[in-house]
Amino acid sequence: MKLKYVPLLALATSLFVACENAPKKTAESTETTTEASTNEWQNLIQNDSFEGWHYYQNDDSKKGWSIADGVLTFNSELAEGKGDKSLLTDQEFENFEIMFEWKVSPGANSGFMWGVNESELYEFPYETGPEIQVLDPEVYKGDEANQVHVAGALYDMIAPSQLVTKPAGEWNTYHITINQEANEGIVVHNDVEINRFPLHGPEWDAMVAKSKFADWEGFGKYRKGHLCIQDHPGIISYRNMKVRAL
Repeated sequence: MKLKYVPLLALATSLFVACENAPKKTAESTETTTEASTNEWQNLIQNDSFEGWHYYQNDDSKKGWSIADGVLTFNSELAEGKGDKSLLTDQEFENFEIMFEWKVSPGANSGFMWGVNESELYEFPYETGPEIQVLDPEVYKGDEANQVHVAGALYDMIAPSQLVTKPAGEWNTYHITINQEANEGIVVHNDVEINRFPLHGPEWDAMVAKSKFADWEGFGKYRKGHLCIQDHPGIISYRNMKVRAL
């Protein structure tokens, strides 16, 4: 009897561990961490687990992200499942500042978004969440027409005031402030302030009207929402990510 059931016990144990490590938002985490409730700095990458994160629209069949030694990495060649594979925080934020490091492989691209809504009305997180671009600086080097798409840009709306991104394979830093009450977004990239913009009102509406998002009904409409790190082709890594509510 013991020999017959030990393999089944081992299999059940391994399946339980695999499920525990999957990046998904549980019912418990939904109830307890829906909103950021502290103004203390919180580490968003901890314990070499996906605790506090889930795939967009909480689809457990998606794959592509891994975590090791405190580094979250997306590898598009290892991605599986249908639909967008961006990673979202379980918590929702409205007024906050966030600091993190990122690096990309040559030609790779990603982005940081806020105000993301997971309604089934939206196929992708960028349909609702404005994005600070994460990108290999060689992609649009010398391309004046695409400066609203380079690293540090408010994607498709405002180009950075300076180009300070390090080459592919090197770590960069972002310190981003999103303050809906003050109507101000600020991006500090590698210790240099490179972008400042409104978050709503006539100036914001004018920027959106000139962008690809002009006719997107939900874009930028959710002042409170999930934070998102984007899936895109290549290898993209994030580390030392911490956030605090304002």
